[in-house]
Amino acid sequence: MIDETGISLGVISRDEALKIAKERGLDLLEVNPAANPPVARIVDYGKYQYAQAKKERRAGGHKQLELKNVQIRVKTSSHDLETKARQIQKFLQKGHQVRVHIYLRGREKAHMDLAEKKLKEFLTTLTEPHQTVDTIRKIPTGFSTTIAPN
Repeated sequence: MIDETGISLGVISRDEALKIAKERGLDLLEVNPAANPPVARIVDYGKYQYAQAKKERRAGGHKQLELKNVQIRVKTSSHDLETKARQIQKFLQKGHQVRVHIYLRGREKAHMDLAEKKLKEFLTTLTEPHQTVDTIRKIPTGFSTTIAPN
């Protein structure tokens, strides 16, 4: 058994350990039940839980989200669009966000309405359930939007 300051109190019966913990106004926590004899520690359980949660947060228990980029053009063929749609669906299944750009070059910029229409049509072909993180917005070279898995 180990007390709250980290000093070993030796091998003590469970009842005696509970009595010591209750006298000090603390809790008895079994640290290593697999050991022979099991290791127990006297702790303030609320502080212990807080420290454990803080340690988990610091350890980076969250998944790193990646932002994948897919570029299309107004002249992109339907087969190539199907291929890009399949790739986007794979990204969404893995939990990644996808930024879809439709690029216009040179005189294509005179047909912004066609580009926006093509981007909307392309997004409707995706069969994987998704949500739009930001709306379709105009950028200097065309249009862009970001989608994420549901």
